[in-house]
Amino acid sequence: MSFPFAFLFFDPFSVLLIVVAGVLTALLFILRRPKTSASALAPKLFRPRFNQRSGTSPSELHPNPVRHYAWCNCLDAQYDPPEGKLDGNGNPVSKLEWRKLSFHTKAQDTNSGAWKSLEAYIAKVREDRSDELNPMSGVGPENWEQILTLPKSIATLKAVKYLSLYGSHLVRIPPEIGEMAALEEFDPYTSYRLHWFPYEITRCPRLKKSRISTRALYGNYKYRPPFPRLPQTLPELAPATCSVCNGLFSEGKILQAWISLKVATDVLPLLVHACSDQCLKNLPAPAQGYVQSSHLGGLDLVQPEAFYKIRHV
Repeated sequence: MSFPFAFLFFDPFSVLLIVVAGVLTALLFILRRPKTSASALAPKLFRPRFNQRSGTSPSELHPNPVRHYAWCNCLDAQYDPPEGKLDGNGNPVSKLEWRKLSFHTKAQDTNSGAWKSLEAYIAKVREDRSDELNPMSGVGPENWEQILTLPKSIATLKAVKYLSLYGSHLVRIPPEIGEMAALEEFDPYTSYRLHWFPYEITRCPRLKKSRISTRALYGNYKYRPPFPRLPQTLPELAPATCSVCNGLFSEGKILQAWISLKVATDVLPLLVHACSDQCLKNLPAPAQGYVQSSHLGGLDLVQPEAFYKIRHV
C-alpha cells in the first residue's frame, strides 16, 4: 500500500515550512498574552505583626516595641546542639538531659511604681470600657518589663476583647483571666517564660484566637519537655474557687493536676486546682496527640513521641 503524501514528511522544504509556522504561532501567542505589571512580579514582603491585634492593616503596623525578650533556662534541653558543635576546649557538645522542673517562684513587687502604673491602667481600661488591654502601650516598656504576673483586677474587664501580652516578662497569669467574658483574642506571643496557663482560661466563652510561643510550653508537641511534678503549692497559684465546678474548697483540700487542652487556636498545658476527685474526673478529654488524661507531671511521665524526634529518625 502506498501513501501519496508520505514524501512531504521527508521533503526538506516542507519541514522548513512546518518549523516556520510553529515559530510564528508561538510568537503570536506571546504577543497576545496579557502583560504582567511590575508590581505583580515584585516579591511579597512579610510584614511582622508584633503587638497588633489581628486584622490590623499594614499601614497601621508599628515597629517592634520590645526592648529585649525575657528568657530562662528551664527548657534548654529541648534544643539539640548542632551536629559537630564543639565547646571552648574543642570537645563535642553533648545533648542536655531533662532535669526536674519547678515553677518560677519569684514574687511580684506590688509596691513598685510599675505595678501601681499597671493597676491604674487597668482601672482606666475598665472605666473607658475599652475593648483592648495592651500593658506595654499602657504603662510603657520599662514598667512592663518589671511585671511578673497580672493583677487580679483583670476580672473586672468585662468589655476587653483583645489581650496583648506580647514580649512580656510574665511567669504566670492569674486564674481571674477566666472572668474576662468578652475576651476573643489572646496574644502572649514571645512571652518565653510563660510555660503554662490556668485552667480558668477555658471559661472565656468567646475566646477564638490565640498566638502563643508553643516551644516555651511544658509538654509541647515539638520537644515534649517535662511538666513540673505536682503538687506545688504557692499562694500565687491557687484560685479562690475550684477550677472545675467553681465551688469552694474544703479546708486543706486542693487537688492539682495538669491537662493539655485546645484553647482558641493552640493546645495549652493547663494547671487545674480541683476541690474533689470527682471534679478531676469531670475534666474534658485532653487534646489528641498529648497525654490522654489529667496527670501530676514529673520526669517519669510518659508523653507521646516528640514531633522533631519522629521527624529526624
